[in-house]
Amino acid sequence: MKAALVLATAAMLCACTAEEKDKQAMETASTPPPQPAGKVEKTDDEWKKTLTPEQYRILRQAGTERPNGEVYKEFNKQGAGTYYCAGCGAELFTSKEKFDSHCGWPSFYDPSKAKNVTTKDDFSGGMVRTEVNCAKCGGHLGHVFKGEGFQTPTDQRYCINGVALKFVPAAPEEAKKEEPAKDGKK
Repeated sequence: MKAALVLATAAMLCACTAEEKDKQAMETASTPPPQPAGKVEKTDDEWKKTLTPEQYRILRQAGTERPNGEVYKEFNKQGAGTYYCAGCGAELFTSKEKFDSHCGWPSFYDPSKAKNVTTKDDFSGGMVRTEVNCAKCGGHLGHVFKGEGFQTPTDQRYCINGVALKFVPAAPEEAKKEEPAKDGKK
């Protein structure tokens, strides 16, 4: 009986309506957002009004999206372009630093705008990791891991929540010049 209740509860938690699935998509825009000049500070209520519930959970509450979800599949199909913070619009990564680490989350080997990314020790979950945050709004983006053996220029994997990003495809002439890195494994 208890097992059936646990399974039923798990199924209810995993079930998403079509509307909830849409909210879990990575935002895409046709033009780059304006870059914040300084720190972006909003009240909790202001963040809740500007972010989807899933973006709020990840960016403001340091949540994690599920691995290998629709956002990850979408990320793997995206071509050349730039990735911005979904909270404040700060440039974070480009497809030049993108690679498929097969981890289930979007991966980059370095930020495109290092000044827009900060890191700090994260002791949650009973382990030591390095948390990655947007330097402009403080939003939680994911974690960075080093020394995993990927054949990338930095041997780092910025493991980033896709819903924390906004993607702007490169203009067609720029897309021809740029090709994202393929599999980063040795």
